[in-house]
Amino acid sequence: MDTLDFLVRKDQLGTTTLRRGTPPPLAEGQVRVAIERFALTTNNITYGAMGEALQYWQFFPVADDAVWGRIPVWGFGVVQASRHPALAVGERLYGYFPIASSVDLTPGKVSALHFVDEAPHRAGLHGVYNQYMRCAADPFYTADTEDLQALLRPLFITSWLVDDFLADNRYFGAADEPGRRALMLLSSASSKTAYGTAFQLARRGEVDVIGLTSDANVAFCESLGCYRQVLSYGQLAQLPADAPCVYVDLAGNATLRREIHTRFAQLRYSCSIGAAHLSELGGARDLPGPRATLFFAPAQIKKRSAEWGGSVLNQRMLEGWRAFIARVSDPARPWIELQQHRGPAAVQAVYQELLGGRSDPRRGHMLSLAANAD
Repeated sequence: MDTLDFLVRKDQLGTTTLRRGTPPPLAEGQVRVAIERFALTTNNITYGAMGEALQYWQFFPVADDAVWGRIPVWGFGVVQASRHPALAVGERLYGYFPIASSVDLTPGKVSALHFVDEAPHRAGLHGVYNQYMRCAADPFYTADTEDLQALLRPLFITSWLVDDFLADNRYFGAADEPGRRALMLLSSASSKTAYGTAFQLARRGEVDVIGLTSDANVAFCESLGCYRQVLSYGQLAQLPADAPCVYVDLAGNATLRREIHTRFAQLRYSCSIGAAHLSELGGARDLPGPRATLFFAPAQIKKRSAEWGGSVLNQRMLEGWRAFIARVSDPARPWIELQQHRGPAAVQAVYQELLGGRSDPRRGHMLSLAANAD
């Protein structure tokens, strides 16, 4: 069966193409996975924007082509063909896939819970992205929440780790002033990573979480109930300039970053996670206050795994995930309205909507690029 790939021009993210091809025969030990459904969010746009800097283009390289790349997504697939003795045709997997109809993987050691793709081109890339979960044994997995898992699980893990990192470092002293509440400023507050972080911080109750967003998304962010206060980007003056604070930048907006660094004299820490505002993405040189630092989630995973052990880390993440997913899917006030899309044209439309920053934050997009879907 022919494969279908959705490719993005690396230096012009708005330029895309579809490429059909015939996959090579599977090598001994490989599996071919039919990619059934995947989530597409602004986080995937960030993968493209930071593809060179953080090696995202290297996970699913386009053979003999330096111009085009495959943006990774999170989703579910089924083993379509197997030359691996431990993985049978029909097994369901969760993990990191290209936007494509199928992908060939090279499993290393296979445990009851997961395996790691040990293809040579992925050897130097971080293991978090190379790991594929076997749904039948995955403690995070429930069949009725697959959509929310694809949409939120990788983002929530980042959110959980940001919260853990900040608490682990005692908010870099911002929460230590007697009689004063520290402010935690989160830009792109309507994004899933931001409100997952806000949810975790609010559970701790140690800082006041301030959501910064566009005028259009203020009401949505307020409806979530996890922000102490929600302000539009033009309302920073409503916050006291001498407040001890930390900035978590999920927008990637260089102008906003400079405004925050300039206004808040007691800014104790500034970290960057995402790049929702691609048109204003810029550097962080010559800023007043602390140096803006890129947060890399796998580094915190490595630290906590060494300190706690992998099983304790996974259990704490699982507890946080269950609390979060229960709130997000509350029938009385759900945070996400799920939308299903099939076929290349639908994938292209949702991708361009997200790239252009036109997506409704309450919508969660689940897609399929199956060759026969359109």
